Amino acid sequence: MAQKLEKQERTTLKLQKQLRAYVKQIQEFTAHPFAVAGAASCLAQDQLSIAAWIPTLLLSPADYKPQSSPGALPDLPAYILFLCFRHADHCCDEPRARSLLDAAINAIKRVMKKHSDDFDVVALWLANTCRLLNCLRQYSQDEGNTVRQNEHRLQNVDPQSSCCSLGALAVQLYQQLIRTAEKRLKPMIVAAMLESEPIQGLSSSCPPGHRRSLQPVHGLGSFRAALDRHGLAPSVGHQVLRQLFFLISGTTLNYLLLRKDTCSWSCGIQLRYNISQLEQWLRAEGLQQSGACEVLEPLVQAAQLLQVKKVTEEDAGALCSLCTVLSTQQVSGTWGPVLGGGGLSHMAPLPGAALDVSTVSPQKKLQDQHGGGPSQLLVDTSHLFPVHLPFTTSPLHLDELRIPDALNLAFLVRL
Repeated sequence: MAQKLEKQERTTLKLQKQLRAYVKQIQEFTAHPFAVAGAASCLAQDQLSIAAWIPTLLLSPADYKPQSSPGALPDLPAYILFLCFRHADHCCDEPRARSLLDAAINAIKRVMKKHSDDFDVVALWLANTCRLLNCLRQYSQDEGNTVRQNEHRLQNVDPQSSCCSLGALAVQLYQQLIRTAEKRLKPMIVAAMLESEPIQGLSSSCPPGHRRSLQPVHGLGSFRAALDRHGLAPSVGHQVLRQLFFLISGTTLNYLLLRKDTCSWSCGIQLRYNISQLEQWLRAEGLQQSGACEVLEPLVQAAQLLQVKKVTEEDAGALCSLCTVLSTQQVSGTWGPVLGGGGLSHMAPLPGAALDVSTVSPQKKLQDQHGGGPSQLLVDTSHLFPVHLPFTTSPLHLDELRIPDALNLAFLVRL
């Protein structure tokens, strides 16, 4: 019993000693605030501890919400981290600069691992990672800066290796953002594109009273709003939307190629109408140049194949002239009844039209048109287009940065 009490006493003394050390450290942080914007000297005693503390405080919680902190910029964490990096540069303290960004990168990865399915959280930290990367690039050069911004240029620490690490992280975050959006969008695509509310007067595979709105448009709208809200560069947002339109197009086309119950003239009309709604949304949002329309083109051509008359050899020639982006197998699959096979071999012709296969020789027409081209049938919807993260300078002057009191970052003060 005496030995047990003695052991407990030693443990208590050890913990009390550690507690006194922590209290002293906190007192030093309070008495010697860490100067940031435009600072020329560093008053804190333990620089490496602060370098590790700042990203942990800012980045580990996923609940940084600029909208709940009046005056907070969406990319404020990136600016604060850069100010700390700049201070380390001013002090010629390269190890502290490196440890700061390493801690920031690790903290962002922890947040992403925990909140991988939250589109808003991923978008927020993608925007902050891009902003931090662009700040390092902007303030390591003179070009494109104002006179005041050039006064805050990096002088002693080469940010090149840090830019490489942040660039790789930004690409990972972008890919995670796409996968998160795809996971939410994919379940609604087929129902919305092929089974939505029918056009009046046309037959539909939907049972009476069964109606669906074009849900992808609403989903795309919410994604676009989140990207704007978190300050992501417009060109990156355009790439996100292009990728999601590719998913819509590929998923719908694959369904057409595999399911005979959608192979009808009325389905082609309905599909083209739904595609036009997506195109109209792009025009309304000013996104005609985003590349999204181009990735819809295979689906547009498939819808046209479902609508055109299929009776004579001339009809076969007309079909071939439509198909500029579909592979030979995809054209054959969509025009299955004439070819006597394929995934859509039971597709119905125009209402009232007799389909005389003996009068048509489309196989040669297709081969002449496509030159025996790609044999791919299904679209690989998991394909990701390469992402381009643009370099954009910030108009903000570092000495004008405001840190809202609501963030409780009292240890960050302006000298």
